[in-house]
Amino acid sequence: MIPSDDRVDFALRPRMLSEITGQDQVRENLAILLSAARHRKEALDHVLFYGPPGLGKTTLAHVMANEMGVNIKITAGPAVERAGDLAAILSNLQEGDILFIDEIHRLGRAVEEILYPAMEDAVLDIMIGKGPSARSIRLKLPRFTVIGATTRLSLVSAPLRARFGAVYRLNYYELPAMEKIIQVAAGKLNISADEAGIHEIALRSRGTPRIGLRLLRRVRDYAQVRADGIIDKPVSESALELLNIDRAGLDDVDRRVLLTIIEKYRGGPVGLSTIAASISEESDTIMEVVEPYLLQLGFIDRTPQGRCVTVKGYTHLGIQHPETAENETQPKQANLF
Repeated sequence: MIPSDDRVDFALRPRMLSEITGQDQVRENLAILLSAARHRKEALDHVLFYGPPGLGKTTLAHVMANEMGVNIKITAGPAVERAGDLAAILSNLQEGDILFIDEIHRLGRAVEEILYPAMEDAVLDIMIGKGPSARSIRLKLPRFTVIGATTRLSLVSAPLRARFGAVYRLNYYELPAMEKIIQVAAGKLNISADEAGIHEIALRSRGTPRIGLRLLRRVRDYAQVRADGIIDKPVSESALELLNIDRAGLDDVDRRVLLTIIEKYRGGPVGLSTIAASISEESDTIMEVVEPYLLQLGFIDRTPQGRCVTVKGYTHLGIQHPETAENETQPKQANLF
């Protein structure tokens, strides 16, 4: 059974390109790509989306399938363990279908070798038998489209990356776009919310629609239980403070990362694995979820020696930066001229 929140997220997803808010450059490029493919009556070129989690890579894949009027098959890199698994998926595709592979950077080498000729020449090479009697059979596939999604572009092998005709980066959403996304979602969920309440949720959503929609649901719960069911600014502020989410969108883990670097390692530099061990979190979680947003805010710097908290990060936590404190304590030289 699909969890309730997942069903809600799916229902709130845009179905067509015109319904998408934000990511203007990517949206414009996709509109051209889709229009050209429809005009030529061809399958879409292979597309790779990359960027932080929660920005709409899966949603865009569904939108592209809807725009083209084709079926979409969904899988994930870790789920395709053997070459035979991918061969079974590919052999069931129809003309123009879309195969969406999430976390494509986690595909195994043997699986990638099956995918290369399928993407380039629409053929499937299968080995039958073992040893001296083994032989290869080449099966013709219908023209199809692979849409890959990854949060770690650097981990996508160069040969696989080269086979995508279009590569797009999804960036964090601007505040006006987040406000519109949350406002539309509130309407679909029949939530009473004013502009100030929506603004407060959008402000703390880290520029990420997935987070914004999650916060909207939690604020709705708070409003129903402790208020009159209407989301205004005071209700949003109280609900989000209860969730330990500040006005910059930082949660408890984000602040623990900053405080650990400051209090235990004098502001850095310190290595990622050391930070992870200090707060009992996985290194991947910090690198993929926490660090990108802190970097975007300018709260940390990434150096060859490790991570450092910036003056801006110190200021946000209400702590004085050591360099600032040192400058203030130094005696000022008298002006002799």
